[in-house]
Amino acid sequence: MEHLVNQKVRDLEISGIRKFFNLVSHIDDLISLTIGQPDFPTPEHVKKAGIQAIEDNFTSYTHNAGILELREAACNFVAERYGIHYKPESEVIVTMGASEAIDIAFRTILTEGMEVILPGPIYPGYEPIIRLCGAIPVHVDVTQNQFRFTLEMIKPFINDKTRCIVLPYPSNPTGVSLTEKELQEIASYLQERNIFVLADEIYSELTFDQSHKSIASFLKEKTIVINGLSKSHSMTGWRIGFLFAPENITKHILKVHQYNVSCANSIAQKAALEALTKGIDDALPMKKEYEGRRDYCFDRLHSMGLSVIKPDGAFYFFVKIPSSIPLNSFDFALELVNKSKVAVVPGSAFSEYGEGYFRLSYACSMETLELGLDRIEKYLKK
Repeated sequence: MEHLVNQKVRDLEISGIRKFFNLVSHIDDLISLTIGQPDFPTPEHVKKAGIQAIEDNFTSYTHNAGILELREAACNFVAERYGIHYKPESEVIVTMGASEAIDIAFRTILTEGMEVILPGPIYPGYEPIIRLCGAIPVHVDVTQNQFRFTLEMIKPFINDKTRCIVLPYPSNPTGVSLTEKELQEIASYLQERNIFVLADEIYSELTFDQSHKSIASFLKEKTIVINGLSKSHSMTGWRIGFLFAPENITKHILKVHQYNVSCANSIAQKAALEALTKGIDDALPMKKEYEGRRDYCFDRLHSMGLSVIKPDGAFYFFVKIPSSIPLNSFDFALELVNKSKVAVVPGSAFSEYGEGYFRLSYACSMETLELGLDRIEKYLKK
C-alpha cells in the first residue's frame, strides 16, 4: 500500500540533525554536541504552575487561540521586550511549539507553485513544509556574506512567484543575527510588494552582543512572527509556541490551527502563563551562562585554527571543516564519532549550502564542552 502514500510525503526525509543523532546515540562514552536542547531544567515555579493546573483539573479544551490570559501575557512580553504591539484577542495564537506555528503559517499563505526565499545554510524544518504545500523553496547562499541574509542577497531572487521570505534570526545553525539597519532595508524594499515575511524568532531572548530587533517593528502588516518558550525558558517538551500577525492574517491561520490541533495543551498553557509573568526574566541567568560558553568555545575553536564566525545569539557554532580534511561533512562527522567519540551535526543537514561545515551546540555543560573540544583538538592534530 505504500505506493498510495502522498508522493510529496514519500519524497521527504527526516531531519539530518535527528538522522545523525539517531545514528550515533547508542555509542558508549560519546560526547554529544548535536541537539539544541538546553541543559537547564524548566524553572521550578513554572513546573509548579503546571502541577497546579492538573490539581485544579484544568484539563479541558481551551479557546482555539489559547487562554486569553496567556495571549495577553504573550502580547505584553513582545511589546515590552521588542516594541511590537499586538491585540491579544485577535493577533496572537498559542501553538503546539514554534514548529506548529511555522506549519500553519505556511499552509495558510502558500499555494502550488509559489516560491519561498530562505538563507542557506538554514534549520531543516522549513523546506519540508514548503514542499508539502506544493510551493518551492529557494535557498540563497549566504556563506560568503558571513551568513548574513541582507537585502542585496535577497533582491536577485524575487520574482512574480515569490510569496514569502524567511528570516530566522538569531539563526540556527550559525548564531548570526541581522542588525536593525539590515532589517529596515529589507522592510523598506518589501513595503510596496505583496510578499510575506516569516520571522522565526525562537532564539530572540538568547542574544549576546546586541538586543534582538524584529522586522515586525518596521513591517508589521506583512510579517508573521514565530516565537515560543522552548529555548528561552528551557521548555522544549511543554510544546508552547506563539504566532503573532495582523488580524486579517491570523483569522485565517486560526482556521488551520483549529482543524490541526484544536488548541495547545491546557496544562502547558498555565505553565507558560507563569513563565511570561512571574518568570519573564527567567532567561537572563541562562543567557549569561550561554555567553560564557560561547566565549570559551570561540577561543578554543580559534586556537585550533578553525574558521568560525563568533555568533551573537542562540547556542551554536557553524564551523568550516579544514580544507586539509578530504571528507564531506557527513563523513567528517562520522569519522569524528568513530575516532574521537564526539558528535557534531554535519553541515549538509542545513541545506546544500551547509556542506563543508559542521554545527556544534554549546547547550550543554562546560565540563562536556571542555571534554568534547579536547577530543576535537586531538583529532585535528592527528
